[in-house]
Amino acid sequence: MVFFERTMSNNFKMVAKTLFGFEEILSKELRNLGAVNVKEGVRNVSFEGDTGFMYKANLSLRTAIKILKPINSFYVRDEKDLYNKIYDMDWSEYLSPETTFAIDATVNSDHFTHSLYVSQKTKDAIADKFRATDGRRPNVDIKFPDIRINIHIQMNNCNVSLDTSGPSLHHRGYRTATNIAPINEVLAAGLLLLSGWDGQCHFLDPMCGSGTFLTEAAMIACNIPANINRKEFAFEKWQDFDAELYEKIIDSCLNKAREFHFKIIGYDKAPSAVQKAQDNVENANLTEYVKIERKNFFESEKFTKNHLHMVFNPPYGERLNIEMEEFYGKIGDTLKQNYPGTDAWFITSNLEALKFVGLRPSRKIKVFNSHLESRLVKYVMYEGSKKAKYKNQVKS
Repeated sequence: MVFFERTMSNNFKMVAKTLFGFEEILSKELRNLGAVNVKEGVRNVSFEGDTGFMYKANLSLRTAIKILKPINSFYVRDEKDLYNKIYDMDWSEYLSPETTFAIDATVNSDHFTHSLYVSQKTKDAIADKFRATDGRRPNVDIKFPDIRINIHIQMNNCNVSLDTSGPSLHHRGYRTATNIAPINEVLAAGLLLLSGWDGQCHFLDPMCGSGTFLTEAAMIACNIPANINRKEFAFEKWQDFDAELYEKIIDSCLNKAREFHFKIIGYDKAPSAVQKAQDNVENANLTEYVKIERKNFFESEKFTKNHLHMVFNPPYGERLNIEMEEFYGKIGDTLKQNYPGTDAWFITSNLEALKFVGLRPSRKIKVFNSHLESRLVKYVMYEGSKKAKYKNQVKS
């Protein structure tokens, strides 16, 4: 079966890879951008669009790790069959002898057990094809190739794709300073979207670390393209790259940015974390929307009498040496006593620790933080006896 199908409108199939549990929000992002034939898979969403949409998807998607452009699909019996079918492809459409390339391979098959060997056979087939047709071959460049080719073998089905993105799309380009175990930018954006964050109220990250939640929250609130600060995408090195079209796509996306009329605030008790978060927010050109303070969450109070949306990433036992029962107990006490009218969300991989919060979560969503199975939990703090305390507070 041929995977690469063009339509009369010059649309072609693409596959956006994502994290576990983010398939639904990624498909929503794609539909909102204008993708057609959107279909959810496992850790991926397939869709169709034209070249301009490929540029826009890389620039704008918040929950995609990588966007692949399938160019062929076939049945393979063994390594020799793989070599022959890769050799038979017309690679001149994508490469020349002057082009550098790299192969990424993933395999899940009884017949193919070593991804590095699959990469080697693919590389050999492409190199041998160019030797036969041009008398010379393109060179391999693992770190900075002109073209990155993705081979995915599932049992006996082989999909060949071009990597349109390059390095993972969580490399936004704004984060130069990090703390211990910083949260991945794609994970942060996905958690924010799962929490329902839409920029229509005040926002607080009370344990902000290097400021990833704050930066992603501001970009969502202002509808700023997720990867506007990224230096380069893989497609910019392609033979058919249309620089003029790409500039038009950038302008079009930036023209859809909107103003934000609430506060986005981050706390951290470590001066080094505050400085790093401020540096990253500045790198993202978002300092007018985000304020970061040195403050201990457990000694803080809600800064507004209006609704507050809170998302944070408290320490795990795997990351920092803390007294888990006491720490998570303080989270619950602080929320109960000082944060009425707040939707509080946080992620943890320590499911035992949730017992010490002393509150019943209204939602639990299974996610993964790197290799750690985790839960995104929501606590709704209703207005109660503390309401009078904020009655005369100046409206923020």
